[in-house]
Amino acid sequence: MQFEGKVWKYGDNIDTDVIIPARYLVTTDPQQLALHCMEDADTMFASKVQPGDIMVGGSNFGCGSSREHAPISIKGAGISCIIAESFARIFFRNAINIGLPILESPEAARDAEKDDVLSVDLVAGIITNMRTGKTYQASPYPPFVLEIINAGGLVPYTRNVLGIEITG
Repeated sequence: MQFEGKVWKYGDNIDTDVIIPARYLVTTDPQQLALHCMEDADTMFASKVQPGDIMVGGSNFGCGSSREHAPISIKGAGISCIIAESFARIFFRNAINIGLPILESPEAARDAEKDDVLSVDLVAGIITNMRTGKTYQASPYPPFVLEIINAGGLVPYTRNVLGIEITG
């Protein structure tokens, strides 16, 4: 899996209330949540983000509540992956559960600037900043986590493994 996209950069301790404000938790529809993603931190994000763009954060990205709405809104906005110095553990798990790739790479996160273009090889864990040409190594995922991401999340992955088809 490879991604290439423009950077949307945010700082440390971006919590789930900043990612998707509580006033919008009346739905779990990814497209509706995407309309309000990051609006309290960046009023231009939802109207300017493009499919495939990459979100970059500082340390403790996704801290706060355990709501799955936060990664759902980011994925619904079209973000292909998130790179941060570190992630809150529950956010990390929720992101994988919905099939949103995230990579911890402190150096890549610190060096990336807004509007840089990053290339990400998810299998190898390699991040390349196309502006600087610098390459960074993140920990690659184990094969079963890549299967979950490829399937679109834990529920579709489990359905595939169990051979359950959804009809209607």
